[in-house]
Amino acid sequence: MKELWDKYKDTIPYLFFGVLTTIVNIGLFTWFAYPLHWNYQIANVVAYFLSVVFAYVTNKLWVFDSHTSTWKAFWLEMGSFFLFRAASWVIDQGTMTIGVTLLGQSKFIVKIIANVVVVVLNYVFSKFIIFRKREKLDKADKRLENEKNEA
Repeated sequence: MKELWDKYKDTIPYLFFGVLTTIVNIGLFTWFAYPLHWNYQIANVVAYFLSVVFAYVTNKLWVFDSHTSTWKAFWLEMGSFFLFRAASWVIDQGTMTIGVTLLGQSKFIVKIIANVVVVVLNYVFSKFIIFRKREKLDKADKRLENEKNEA
């Protein structure tokens, strides 16, 4: 059992929190689009943004156990997270527009399909780009700080 956990220690929590993020996203979208009667595109933007904030916190703390030792590293990590999530939002919003406006499908069904695509894409972005081990960057930042302090 430990071998399986060690092998999939990033994937299992990512899937767990990915499901929670998806529930947050779809739940908020449904609430905004149906009882509140917001335009589905506006509902999608707001729900997506709030779920990205939730995803950043959970990914940083519990999925990738990311610890940044400098403010520069923190802002770089957070900025790249939101930048890549903005890229996946374009895919999400595009899927919604094509599915709902052009094809006339159910907002809810299209939202679920868009989320499946986005979850897979976001895992690749997070695992290999955003939360990769940053020891070299942190060491370089500390070295630069030390050189400034010594000067």
